[in-house]
Amino acid sequence: MQLENSFQVSAPPDKVFAYLLDVNKVVSCVPGAELTEVVDSTTFKGKVKVKVGPITVAYSGTARISSRDEASRTATLTADGRETTGPGSAQASATMKVETAGEGSLVQIITEYQVRGRVANFGRGVMEDVSKRLIKDMANCIQANVEADDPPGDDEAADVSAAVERSQRPAPPPQMQTAKPVSAFSLLWHLVRLRVGRLFGRSSA
Repeated sequence: MQLENSFQVSAPPDKVFAYLLDVNKVVSCVPGAELTEVVDSTTFKGKVKVKVGPITVAYSGTARISSRDEASRTATLTADGRETTGPGSAQASATMKVETAGEGSLVQIITEYQVRGRVANFGRGVMEDVSKRLIKDMANCIQANVEADDPPGDDEAADVSAAVERSQRPAPPPQMQTAKPVSAFSLLWHLVRLRVGRLFGRSSA
């Protein structure tokens, strides 16, 4: 089965492409994914849980960056895994391409996969819905992380340096909230007024 997905990121294409191939960063953006071992720069092992229809399936397997082309910003990722609690298995191959789109980037992903086991009982429509949901969540996460990682300009860098310097200064001791002090003169004047008022009140009675 083949699925095609795409999403946009407000960041330069080279930066987006590099981020997509950094497994330590991108795995945190894949819903249900967990990185268990980095074998080398192109091979890693992990686990992933996917909810399809009323069931949740967990796979454990190995993924590899089988090819990459920096000039065209394309790469192919292959993966295979087995269910952790059943006899099912899955194999997938995803080809990614990052292109310039206005002031940002367009990421296109074509995925071909085969599944065996409980998931295979669901039709293409359900699998497409699951794929779109996963891609949408992953895209939002990648965009937020890449944009947050953009280096600031000169003016912004100066502001950041000033903010860091301020943050490193020792904080002043906390000011305890206390009741306002009572003025002795005000208190005395209040008692005099109260006493005079009582005297005049009795004399007029």
